[in-house]
Amino acid sequence: MGAYVIVSVLILITSVLLMLVVLVQNSKGGGLASNFAGNNQYMGVRKTADFLEKSTWTLAIVLLILSLFSVFVIPRSTNVEGTIDTELRENIENTQPVDIQLPPAAEQN
Repeated sequence: MGAYVIVSVLILITSVLLMLVVLVQNSKGGGLASNFAGNNQYMGVRKTADFLEKSTWTLAIVLLILSLFSVFVIPRSTNVEGTIDTELRENIENTQPVDIQLPPAAEQN
């Protein structure tokens, strides 16, 4: 169960980061990249856009891999024979039939 919780938290964090990176981008080349238009910046406009695009693809691939991996860490409840045993099945198998005494039918004239 611990691995499932860890993978679920990683999926949640990756999803939030992916949303933030996508919202920062602008399809016309503006967005966050337009704020770094000055010549004295460490990363230029094109480098910022490249970084955002690479991070989008990286986070999307990580999300896909984590989603596929989560199938293998989902907790399953199985008994020794390998069949899934539920509380409902046990209740059905252990239930005794109820003896119902119906009142005698009234005679009609």
